[in-house]
Amino acid sequence: MAIIEVGREEELPPGQAARVFAGNTPIAVFNAGGELYAIGDTCTHEDFPLSEGELGPDCTVECALHGSRFDLRTGKALSFPATGSAGSYPVWVEDGMIKIEVPDDL
Repeated sequence: MAIIEVGREEELPPGQAARVFAGNTPIAVFNAGGELYAIGDTCTHEDFPLSEGELGPDCTVECALHGSRFDLRTGKALSFPATGSAGSYPVWVEDGMIKIEVPDDL
C-alpha cells in the first residue's frame, strides 16, 4: 500500500472536494459536513470527474454530467445511468495533513 498526501486539512473546507492522482488514477477527496471521504474520481457511466459534482446531504455526490449519485462511504453508484462502484479508499488526518491509502498497483 502507498500513502498519498492530499493537502492540509484547512485547505479542504466542508462542502469541497480535491482531486489527486495515484499514478494515473484520479481520486476525489470530499469534505462532507466535516467528515472526509475518498473515492475514485471517475463516474462509472462516462469518464467524468466526480470531484466536479454536487455533494448531497445524505453522504452522496451527484455526477455533474448525467446526475448519477454515488455513496461517498463506499463509492457505489446509487442511481442510473451509472452502475458498479468508483471504489473507495481509507482517508484520515495526521498532523493536520489529509492522507489516503491506495494499492501499490494504481
